[in-house]
Amino acid sequence: MENWTEIKIIVPAAHTDVTGDIANMCVPYGIYTEDYRDLEQAALDIAHIDLIDEELLQKDRTKSIIHIYISPDDNPAEAAAFLEERLHAEHIPFAIEFALRDREEWENNWKKYFKPVKIGQKLLIRPVWEEIADAEKENRVVLDLEPGIAFGSGTHETTRLCLSVLEKYITPGCDMLDVGCGSGILSVAALLLGANHATGVDIDSLAVKTAAENGARNGFGADKYTLIHGDLTDKVSGAFDVIAANIVADAIIALSGGIKQFMRENSVYIISGIIDKRESDVLAAVNALGFTVKERHEQNGWLCFVLEL
Repeated sequence: MENWTEIKIIVPAAHTDVTGDIANMCVPYGIYTEDYRDLEQAALDIAHIDLIDEELLQKDRTKSIIHIYISPDDNPAEAAAFLEERLHAEHIPFAIEFALRDREEWENNWKKYFKPVKIGQKLLIRPVWEEIADAEKENRVVLDLEPGIAFGSGTHETTRLCLSVLEKYITPGCDMLDVGCGSGILSVAALLLGANHATGVDIDSLAVKTAAENGARNGFGADKYTLIHGDLTDKVSGAFDVIAANIVADAIIALSGGIKQFMRENSVYIISGIIDKRESDVLAAVNALGFTVKERHEQNGWLCFVLEL
């Protein structure tokens, strides 16, 4: 029987709660948090004692450790990529440690977890190491993908929701902006679906490199696919017909105020990566900015919205 994989996320104690929320997005079966800031008071409140083991008293109270556990049926590399992408987006300093399997093994173990996947009516995501027969393609557009450790393989609900929506709104000749592009899966899919040009931006330089490689793998060079290493839209210019942001709720709230400057008439703004408990926060923010909800999609507690002005 295979072991579960433990991931430890080490952050400054002040970021414990937000990191815990991000960790809960990653796994549905709970987390374990080590936070010793209020050790003495917690001992009094819970156990009604003031005698505490010396080893506990020596714990570093400036940091917290959030533990999550990945089922043998799930992909630990995708979970790690998700955590890194979201923590970067929230500007939280962090370190991640892995137990039971080392990271190098995870990075080279995608074959076990990632198989060709059909999404919507038009797309087929194909890991580059998998061969597929023509009959399996069902006249779908095939996106060849090597995600590495960048988030976005098509297996996570947030990515699947975005891809399903994109195939409806990408039209021949349109321009697309992918904020928080990760592996580049959304922007490369847009190009395969007929977009004239796509721009991807990510705060993680490794994600930008991976996205460029996936663009080239599918036949798109710098003339069709522009990649930017930057924070949200700080370095973006131009106007787009379709804008997608598959990132955390707080980053979407922070980003949305500046999105209008990049929108053309009749543009759509697709937001995803939103856990259901943050729906009201996100909708309040975008409604206040003048956006209206054109479509709402949900899968396993994850939400994706199509917005328009």
